[in-house]
Amino acid sequence: MRKAYWSGVHSVMFAEVSINRYDCMTETDMNREELGNIMTVRTKPSPLVISRSNGHRNEIGELNIEPRVGLEFDSAEEAQEFYNLYATRLGFKIRIGQLYRSRVDGSVISRRFVCSKEGFQTNSRTGCPAFIRVQKVDSGKWVLANIKNEHNHEFETSGDICPPRIQRKSFPTPRSTAGGASRTGIRSHEDDSPTSAVDMKRLKKEEMNGVVGTTGAPYKGLEFNSANEAYKFYYAYASSIGFRIRIGQLFRSKNDGSITSRRFVCSKEGHQHPSRVGCGAYMRIQRQESGSWVVDRLQKEHNHDIDLPTDPTRTVTLASKGYREEGSNMLENLDLIETNGGLSLVKRVRESNIGSNWYNVLLEYFQSKQAEDTGFFYGVEMRERKGMNIFWADGRSRFSCTQFGDAIVFDTTYRRGSYLVPFASFVGVNHHRQPVLLGCALVADESEESFTWIFQAWVKAMSGHRPISIIADQDRAIQNSIAQVFPGTHHRFSAWQILAKEQENLGALLSMDAEFKYEYETCIFQSQTASEFDSAWNMLMNKYNLRENIWFKEMYRMRKSWVPLHIKGTFFAGIPVDGSLKSYFSTLLTPQTPLDEFVVRYEKGLEQRREEERKEDFNSFNLQAVLHTKDPIEEQCRRLYTITMFKVFQKELLECYSYVGIKINVEGAISRYLVQKCGNGDERNTVAFNASNLNISCSCKMFEFEGVLCRHALKVFQIMNIRELPSRYILHRWTKNAKYGILRDIDSGGGAQDFKALMVWSLREEARNYIEAGAASLERYKLAFEIMQEGRRNLCWQN
Repeated sequence: MRKAYWSGVHSVMFAEVSINRYDCMTETDMNREELGNIMTVRTKPSPLVISRSNGHRNEIGELNIEPRVGLEFDSAEEAQEFYNLYATRLGFKIRIGQLYRSRVDGSVISRRFVCSKEGFQTNSRTGCPAFIRVQKVDSGKWVLANIKNEHNHEFETSGDICPPRIQRKSFPTPRSTAGGASRTGIRSHEDDSPTSAVDMKRLKKEEMNGVVGTTGAPYKGLEFNSANEAYKFYYAYASSIGFRIRIGQLFRSKNDGSITSRRFVCSKEGHQHPSRVGCGAYMRIQRQESGSWVVDRLQKEHNHDIDLPTDPTRTVTLASKGYREEGSNMLENLDLIETNGGLSLVKRVRESNIGSNWYNVLLEYFQSKQAEDTGFFYGVEMRERKGMNIFWADGRSRFSCTQFGDAIVFDTTYRRGSYLVPFASFVGVNHHRQPVLLGCALVADESEESFTWIFQAWVKAMSGHRPISIIADQDRAIQNSIAQVFPGTHHRFSAWQILAKEQENLGALLSMDAEFKYEYETCIFQSQTASEFDSAWNMLMNKYNLRENIWFKEMYRMRKSWVPLHIKGTFFAGIPVDGSLKSYFSTLLTPQTPLDEFVVRYEKGLEQRREEERKEDFNSFNLQAVLHTKDPIEEQCRRLYTITMFKVFQKELLECYSYVGIKINVEGAISRYLVQKCGNGDERNTVAFNASNLNISCSCKMFEFEGVLCRHALKVFQIMNIRELPSRYILHRWTKNAKYGILRDIDSGGGAQDFKALMVWSLREEARNYIEAGAASLERYKLAFEIMQEGRRNLCWQN
């Protein structure tokens, strides 16, 4: 196997060898028209009505409005009612799908409504991919963010479906833990009729249907000595028939976390890749008290053509080897690495989740971008002459990394649901606390090898830069890749995934036991020291019988990647521990965006974000925030910080006036103060101040986490009559001069050539703005030209 980069960098700073480079392609004209105006749908209780442009109001059944991205509703319930009426008109039924809650207040911020035939939990379901997802926006409205209209089943006649009242989801009645099981994914509630256990070895050939060699057809009640034996049997059966399989979902015991059930599915199950067609064929095995495994559920019918059979003896050997390899990588013990409904066993023959058409379109786009941006970088991973992962970053993203690449988010939102394209992005936080793009990727598969390649491509594009911290999902493949490529970087888990896993593993306790919820959240969010956290965590394990809970033990082992106590001492640019950075492309560019719209929407989203940054730059240089004190420190910070960051600092400064500081001890030049709020003895922080060099540190770790001094440190500076903050406590990344186009010093770049390229990009950006201003009128043009000539003469006089 070979790996190769198509490196699209034309500047001398990246002297990379480009292997197997594509031939030049004819540049195609892209449709860059603005997306259609967003239609606003406002719904009211039945009958559902909407406003029309002529002012008349009609029921939705008369207008036959189709779901589309951008439709707006007053509530999630009204969005559900809208989709329900739409489904009734077409001839299908809907269910309530997944929901996502805010980590800040627990409120629902996103809902998914799916076709009733979504999934495979009952025989009537076909894995239909149709759905809509609505998302709550800042105004309180709910906007349709994602949609998939295609179904994989026949519709009923619309007259046969009465508009049903959809039952709201409720928590299932808790079962006894004895014999209970839980799993990753959605619990199946249907009951299968019990069948007697049958020993496969004792069956005669004539008693099996569809015998091929020594391999029979699976059926309910078939018994195996181990899950591995069952997998090899089904693998051999699939090979003899002409299809391939994957490991699907699993169940775990609530008592000890051991696997109690496994599901083996057709490789074309689901819709995560264009080659998958939602095939419903599968075999599920259940572990018995005796330790054996019995087939308890089975679906033989496929919804696609079957390939020619292969040699079952050879494939069984391969399957056995692959299964053991996965087991050695802890697939048996860790739920966290199972994503998108299953795992690919055969890693030696990797399949790309990127449609083949994407490569030609994107490579043509990359080559056209290089004509206008010499700093544009792209890379394509090649395996067996097939395209795999793709990475790209334009000159501005690479420049931004020099300023804001210290804390990054690896955004893989596409992994939360069905998608057309596995689009991931590297996002940082700029000096206005806005998201800033630092690179993009299409992920071929979710293996450790893929993520490692993508991270290495990012490092290449960023001249060897490595971040202080990174926020990314906690899957084992991503964890291992980050540890390999960013060995000194603090990996923090994505907040949404932590919350999802909490609900999955502790949902019953959290929802039904208020005392546990309080003690659990107190342990995580209120612990001040490592020993305090350990003590509270052990108490939870003992009091609530969680000592054998595998997930609970794993989360303790990985506590430095998600517990605030262990995170707040690392710089994360102030991204809240219980939240995440706002999506860079918002709803404009989603995982469901089709190929023919992807590039246009990507460019539009990019320009919108960068225009927002330009506006904030303009405001910071031309507007001034109001001062609230006569403290010279406030004036100093107003002069240096952007408006957004000055307001963050100003809040801390004003708050410090309601705090008192008491000196508790002195050791040489270092004095320690106890700082607490007047009248509130619960909030206490310790501040250490060194009078010899003006170093200061606080136990709250706000400066370490956010890069802005806290109210406690500012109170001690007031006590010591410090009239100006030391420069080390005003981070350059939060100042006005951190804007795109302004270099701090030569340390911003990697080497001499890198720094020269950064200067070229910086001057070009400033020149572009200069030209636009100078060409506004003839008078301005004359003035701009004179200034330019004078500036050139001054430069020539310099040695």
